[in-house]
Amino acid sequence: MLLSRSRARLKQRAARAAGDTVLRLDRRLPLVDAARTTLRKAFPDHWSFLLGELALYSFVVLLVTGVWLTLFFRPSMSEVVYQGSYVPLRGVRMSEAFASALRISFDVRGGLLIRQIHHWAALVMTASVGVHMLRVFFTGAFRRPREANWLIGITLFLLTMLEGFAGYSLPDDLLSGTGLRTAQGFVLSVPVIGTYLSMFLFGGEFPGHDIVSRLYPVHILLLPGALLAGVVLHLILVVHLKHTQWPGPGRTNRNVVGKPMFPQFAAQSAGLLAIVSGLLAVLGALAQINPVWNYGPYRPDQVSGGAQPDWYLGFIEGAMRLLPGFETRLWGHTVSWNPFLPAVVFPLLFFLALYLYPFMERWITGDRGERHLCARPRDVPVRTSLGVAGIVFYGLLLLAGGQDILAHVFHVPLNALTWCLRAAVLAGPLLAFWLTRRVCLALQWHDRTRLEEGSETGDVAQSVHGGYAESRRPVAVRERHTLVHRDLPRPLPAPPAGTRAGRLTRLRRALSGWFHGDRVALPGEDADDGEPRDDATPAATGGHGRSV
Repeated sequence: MLLSRSRARLKQRAARAAGDTVLRLDRRLPLVDAARTTLRKAFPDHWSFLLGELALYSFVVLLVTGVWLTLFFRPSMSEVVYQGSYVPLRGVRMSEAFASALRISFDVRGGLLIRQIHHWAALVMTASVGVHMLRVFFTGAFRRPREANWLIGITLFLLTMLEGFAGYSLPDDLLSGTGLRTAQGFVLSVPVIGTYLSMFLFGGEFPGHDIVSRLYPVHILLLPGALLAGVVLHLILVVHLKHTQWPGPGRTNRNVVGKPMFPQFAAQSAGLLAIVSGLLAVLGALAQINPVWNYGPYRPDQVSGGAQPDWYLGFIEGAMRLLPGFETRLWGHTVSWNPFLPAVVFPLLFFLALYLYPFMERWITGDRGERHLCARPRDVPVRTSLGVAGIVFYGLLLLAGGQDILAHVFHVPLNALTWCLRAAVLAGPLLAFWLTRRVCLALQWHDRTRLEEGSETGDVAQSVHGGYAESRRPVAVRERHTLVHRDLPRPLPAPPAGTRAGRLTRLRRALSGWFHGDRVALPGEDADDGEPRDDATPAATGGHGRSV
């Protein structure tokens, strides 16, 4: 009895001491208020917002498995004679890096599982970041005040690609060595300074003796640190700027409707982390990836047949294969335009366009207001069409990166396939842009029809005269709110009569009309600018979707 009372008194004293400590800290640092505000922060509940979390949790798996792999991998290109468990390669001279990769795969318990989980997590993370950025682009979630977060996201995507290439190259097998040899060709193609850059990176003539030892700290320290800093800064901005949300009843630019961070959102995120980790473990256990023992060690006089880079770098490979090879002699220097244009200039221009897009759209449309509600892709046909055209362009280049494999599998002439892909790369994005724009306008017409006539029920009734008619029901209030809400900027107005505008102003006005001019006016909107009217008379639109 006395023992139980003394234990209770000790617990009470410990609780008082802990409470006093928290109060002292809170007087100096507002921890309690900050924690209360953060834990009650609302997060919208929609599946598309989980794409960023997939990338985050794949990154967590990458960090955990990567730390484990660093305990066994040896980043050295010193030659050794392999005497491990894999019999076909016994007695073969190879680098210590490749020998340690084989030892992880065959001699370390669970090593092959962890290595494959690590590789699958890298692919899933890259794909998740890419799809997440597409979601942000198509919904307009990059608009003010989130331009900085868009820049951070593009930087994270670029760093993820570089991190994947660095990790892919570390085992020093024949496939990764072929990739490094290709990368060295990219560096050598840079005019004037290409040779110096190659000597600096590889520590001498290719393959040198330093590339693996230099890639290793970049892969395990520099790039992960930059990724971690970018992720933290991205999350801080998400918390500070509020999360975007889809339009709906009660949702405005001033609030966020969703689940609080604790306990609902925290429990959901913990479950998603467990699902991602479990699926990656299943993939690592059942789906073989990067079997380096089949490729063998890298030798400069050998090339891996049918070598293909990982999918996120396949578009560069495709661009190189489609561009004809030609070179120019300038001031005593030979400029090899292939691979310089497709492998150096094209990626730089591609990412530069991604970085500048939010500011270019804001300049074209003149939209400087804060946008916290996502725009439906169909409501902004030009932006959606540009995105789809970019996806088609990327997909065709990725397809061209394996045109030799396609020609072999489908028994078609390689040259004919190459010319077909060249034509498709030029015409495909244009066709995709036109078709996507028409589909978006058709979907707007469908929304207008539903608002005016109601939703189809599927019930068909026969009248006394023998005719058939389909019954319709009114659109639900929640869905009607989503259909009607279109917070879109107007095309820039024409200048006052008698004034002359400069060329840049005329170009901006023309681009503004092209970007936001084509739309189907919904019931209750002004046909000229898309703003709600006092009456509810439906606005008429022309046959091409431009409001009239």
